[in-house]
Amino acid sequence: MWSSSYSKTVKGLTAQQVWDVWTDVNQWHTWQDDIDYARLEGEFESGNSFKFRPKGGPDINIELAKVERDSVFVDITRFPLAKMVDSHELIQRGDALEIKTTLTVQGPLSFVWRKLVVENIASGLPLQTDKLIAKAANGRSITVQA
Repeated sequence: MWSSSYSKTVKGLTAQQVWDVWTDVNQWHTWQDDIDYARLEGEFESGNSFKFRPKGGPDINIELAKVERDSVFVDITRFPLAKMVDSHELIQRGDALEIKTTLTVQGPLSFVWRKLVVENIASGLPLQTDKLIAKAANGRSITVQA
């Protein structure tokens, strides 16, 4: 098993503001340059899944494994003989909000999928998080914590 986390803590942003961007799956392409589309039919809730196409890649089915409003969602992408678990957390730290993403890949061929896919996703988390924050802030001033 391999795992990588990235987080950023900000002031001036609420969990609901970030959650609203995360759960609007069909609009992810408007703030993520590396995807062609993401499509969720139905509600953003555990057990549902959405279609996702990274730029230059195939369609992928991603399952929502855990959803707790304004707090956390976990999605699972299944590869042949491996799976990637992507945990997205919103953690209140006093008057600041920590936005944390943890990627884990496991299974007999996890080392292959780690090199082919997951390390690239992990390396893009800082930029993706910045874009998420900008979209959620919607022009409002926020402060990044050190």
